[in-house]
Amino acid sequence: MKAASENMAEVDNFKEDLNKTFPCRQSQINLLLSLFGQRHQYTYSSLFIYGHTGTGKTAVTTNILNHFKLPHVLVNCVECYSSRFLYEMILNSLHGNSVTESSDLVKCDNMNDFVRMFKQVSQEKGINQETIYIVLDKAERLREMEMNILPAFLRLQELTQQNVCVILLSEIVWEKFRTGSGYCEPFVLHFSDYTNDQLIEIMMLDHPTEYDENFYRMYLNLVLSVFQMVCRNLKELHHLAKLNFQRYAEPVKTGEATAEDTRKLWKNIEPHLKKALQTVYLREVSSSQWEKMQQSIEAGQPPALQGLSSRSHVELPYYSKFLLIAAYLASYNPAKTDKRFFAKHGGKTSRQSKLLKKHERASNHMLGPKPFALDRMMAIFYAVVEGRVAPTANIFMQISSLVSLNLLGHVASDDQIDSPKYKCLVSLDFIKSVSRTVNFEVMRYLFDFV
Repeated sequence: MKAASENMAEVDNFKEDLNKTFPCRQSQINLLLSLFGQRHQYTYSSLFIYGHTGTGKTAVTTNILNHFKLPHVLVNCVECYSSRFLYEMILNSLHGNSVTESSDLVKCDNMNDFVRMFKQVSQEKGINQETIYIVLDKAERLREMEMNILPAFLRLQELTQQNVCVILLSEIVWEKFRTGSGYCEPFVLHFSDYTNDQLIEIMMLDHPTEYDENFYRMYLNLVLSVFQMVCRNLKELHHLAKLNFQRYAEPVKTGEATAEDTRKLWKNIEPHLKKALQTVYLREVSSSQWEKMQQSIEAGQPPALQGLSSRSHVELPYYSKFLLIAAYLASYNPAKTDKRFFAKHGGKTSRQSKLLKKHERASNHMLGPKPFALDRMMAIFYAVVEGRVAPTANIFMQISSLVSLNLLGHVASDDQIDSPKYKCLVSLDFIKSVSRTVNFEVMRYLFDFV
């Protein structure tokens, strides 16, 4: 009786701590604790926990498993692109093998071998009398594997005749997993999106101590009113709130406004929030970089870092960068200059012809990008790219990707399928930034600057 009461007290204390760590998740925490029960007690054969990213699914589940030291395996299905890797990762994690110890790694090719080896490993580790939890994060990836994997995991307790519980963590609803009959229905638990009041309650835990709580709460209400239509992710909202708070509080620091003067505070922060609204989720600068940039601006120095509104850098595949450079050159260079820039023995231009074309050269960038044929862009691409590149489907797929990213524009009419035309939509600063990443001097090949 004494041991049972001590155990109950430990659970209550942990529940209280967990509720403080993950506020607004009391009902889900209580339900999971009641479902898990004691180490030796049988639980549901499968649990399906779903909700949008940033709602606390994985964090709450792993915290409970780690605190009570329950035997469990956590696998991210994104890392397991085949069923064999999934089986082996579960078995090796359960066995305690390290990836570096290749000689001791367990090999498994199919579900039959997995069931047999799972029973063997659990007996060797002495945990066959306890509940073993297999946590599969990003479980929606299982739908892309063999048809027998998901039904088998849902019935793993029945197949192994052991106390095992499979927990599926997903961002989509259970109805999208059903593809036929024979499924063992899991216990479904939903981590709903935080409401506005809950978001404010959670973010208020990190309010700056030098400011009043009501002042920071008013600021959070302002941030949510701007971003709630495009973003409900707690992590991203918290990041945005931290980035912009010093700018919001600046008039109060300088004495230009009081903490109650909401109109002045809003006019001061509005343009900065609009800039941040254009780059939600991109994380173009970190919090520390943002602080350094703001300090340099306040000191009257030009910032060394690009701000949130800057789009002078983008991550693209290697050949996509050269395709974009070729497209820019085709858009802003006259077609008759291609031989001069890209042919091995291009004709020399006399001084007189340079003077005659001075007006034309100065107006190319002012007139904007001109359409170009796909064949011309590919010819420039093969001239500027390093090494030999075969004209594979992968190269042409990257052109489609550039169009979908609005870096290139399709300008040909519907009756010109055989000879499509494009137009480059990026600025000179953008293409200079991209060319620096591949050590290409784009200015040497632009007719306006030669």
